[in-house]
Amino acid sequence: MGALWIAHVTVTDEEAYARYAAGATEAIAAHGGTFIARGGRYVQLEGKDRPRNVVARFPDVESAEKCYHSDAYQAALNHARGASERELMIVETTD
Repeated sequence: MGALWIAHVTVTDEEAYARYAAGATEAIAAHGGTFIARGGRYVQLEGKDRPRNVVARFPDVESAEKCYHSDAYQAALNHARGASERELMIVETTD
C-alpha cells in the first residue's frame, strides 16, 4: 500500500528552511517519494493553522519511514530545527 508524508509547517527562518527544503527534496526523491502538494493554497477547517503544507507520496510506509531516518534527510532536517515549527506524519493510503 502507498503512503503519504504530510507536513504542516510554520517557517520562522526562510533562509535556513530553504536549505532544509533543498536537502529534503533530494532525500525524498531518493526513497521513491514524489510531491503532490507543496505550499499551495489551503483552507484551514480545524486545528492549528500552519501556512505551509506539504504532501509527498511514497511507495509504502516503510519507504517513507526509511527516508525520515536516512542520513541525507536527517542532515537536511538540521536546517529546519530552529527555523520552523512543524508536525510531520506518515499515513498509509487505501489504494
